Amino acid sequence: MADESDVLEEIVLTRLARLNAMVQGIVSGMLLGGAIFVATNWLILKGGQDVGSHLILLAQFFIGYSVTFVGSLIGFGYGFVIGFVAGYAVATLYNWFGIKREARRDRIKQA
Repeated sequence: MADESDVLEEIVLTRLARLNAMVQGIVSGMLLGGAIFVATNWLILKGGQDVGSHLILLAQFFIGYSVTFVGSLIGFGYGFVIGFVAGYAVATLYNWFGIKREARRDRIKQA
């Protein structure tokens, strides 16, 4: 009975340790894009004499970005793409290292 419970526990832990790279990428993209969108629109609504003097520096990296509503949509697009790529890469690397760790553990068990 203890052997069956060990096998079941190993299967559950193995399945829980995997990340879905596509979902991770979409969530990361939505978070980064949403943060840029909200920050830009917050500064627009706040107004003032010098609106977004620091945030406008994103235009150095994001072609077409500006501290306007249209610029916030462009910033959301760029943020989504960058966040997606980063999240997808992190999840893929995490899963790859997990596979390597399991293979090493299996080799040790067989020895």
